[in-house]
Amino acid sequence: MARRKKSSPAEDLIDLVARLPWYVGVVLAVVGYVLLHRIAAAPLVAFKPGDLSGAMVGGVGRGLASVGQYILPLICLAGAAASAWRRRMRRSLVTSATRSDAPSVLDGMSWREFEMLVGEGFRVQGYAVEENDTPGPDGGVDLVLRKSGERYLVQCKQWRAFKVGVPVVRELYGAMAAMGAAGGFVVTSGQFTAEAQEFASGRNVRLIDGAKLHQLLKQAKAATSAAQTKPDREAGRSSGSGTGSANVSAPSCPRCAQAMVRRTAKKGANAGQQFWGCSDYPRCRGTA
Repeated sequence: MARRKKSSPAEDLIDLVARLPWYVGVVLAVVGYVLLHRIAAAPLVAFKPGDLSGAMVGGVGRGLASVGQYILPLICLAGAAASAWRRRMRRSLVTSATRSDAPSVLDGMSWREFEMLVGEGFRVQGYAVEENDTPGPDGGVDLVLRKSGERYLVQCKQWRAFKVGVPVVRELYGAMAAMGAAGGFVVTSGQFTAEAQEFASGRNVRLIDGAKLHQLLKQAKAATSAAQTKPDREAGRSSGSGTGSANVSAPSCPRCAQAMVRRTAKKGANAGQQFWGCSDYPRCRGTA
């Protein structure tokens, strides 16, 4: 999808800080002010007579520090505010998308909102999400995911009127090979053609249409809610109100993000022991 062109280095820096957690931007603002203020307030160094270049360098450095001690913190704070706003907007998008059971709720979003929604869906499942905001063509990659030392690529298609065809899946598969990614996801608010599904079959590319995305977001939100209430349940059990072990919610597959099911090993050294296996087996052989 098309990318927004940056108009100045200041905007680039704000965007870079906005990709970090908001509190990191605040820390950078404080540290930047302290360091530059020390340089600006440092006493003048006595230079030897005739050392014009040294005096000029010292004067320019102090001048830049005097201005930068205010500009750099403002840029970092602006980035922190943008980071906090984006986080709130992502959560709001997830809440809006999961409020209704109809997948058509995704159709009213812009392509940018759709990418943020997909990124948040993966983020709450434990992926580190990097959004591709570089100017120009995206090269078939909108999001880069990292989890357990592996990298995954995501292509988002906010297409309402057309089905996503095999060229899009091939483009992502080529990007995966070029970047050495362990897997990839093509996510759309609509549907995929039969050719696209056939190409992805047997490859480490997962196709997520509007219905599956809606289900994925609901599972992610439920997992987040369960994680938030878990301390309360543990506190209740430790206070003597426990009536047995609590049910463990199924985790998401580390490979394809599908829900996992409890299985029992029938062969090998672990025969008889239970483990989590992907519900999409044998297409996906993810375990936990």
